[in-house]
Amino acid sequence: MNRLFASDLHLEDPDGRHFRAFERLLDTTDADEIYLLGDLCEVWIGDDDDGPLARRFVAALAAAGRHADVHVMSGNRDFLFGERFAAEAGVRLLTDPVRLDDGLLLTHGDAFCIDDEAYQATRLVLRSAAWQADVLARPLSERRALAAAMREESRRTNANKAANIMDVSRAEVARIMAEYDAHTLVHGHTHRPGVHREAWGDRYVLGAWERCGWYLRQTGGRFALTCMPLPRD
Repeated sequence: MNRLFASDLHLEDPDGRHFRAFERLLDTTDADEIYLLGDLCEVWIGDDDDGPLARRFVAALAAAGRHADVHVMSGNRDFLFGERFAAEAGVRLLTDPVRLDDGLLLTHGDAFCIDDEAYQATRLVLRSAAWQADVLARPLSERRALAAAMREESRRTNANKAANIMDVSRAEVARIMAEYDAHTLVHGHTHRPGVHREAWGDRYVLGAWERCGWYLRQTGGRFALTCMPLPRD
């Protein structure tokens, strides 16, 4: 068992240090399985995006797929990943949550933040087939403008929220772990990296790629959370 997990890269600039670190990690890892758990791009406006970030992102995943099985889960920024993207990138799209056969549960993590009721209401809309179909039917230029407006609204709203409601509910996490009969959880979203020993098992929280690049390695039954340095500009 040799796996790599990462999330919350929030990639924006295909020539930036975060993207170069992402490419380097994919290229140099010896993991047999790679799991990318959402918010990989700051925004994904559809599989027909012809911008430089989308093209290079797909190419990086396709290259990684030549030496590892790559699995991708949508987050709250890239929830429009679709089958065309999966085919071109050579990845497998994951449902959220998904349980692996060794009792490991993977999720982006935002569904656990149930104390943020406003966010959960918005999440239901954004994940609905009707809303997504309406957005994807619009021209790329209109989708880019909509994405920019949504990002700005998210920043403004989050700045005025109490920090505690943007973290996971431990009771909700315990409930879901029991429902899936799982003993190890890996998630991102909260930007609060760490390892938590709970009554039901272990919870590994992936960090956001800001000053360094967070990832989790699983080798057999052992896990190691690491934050690698980013390349210099």
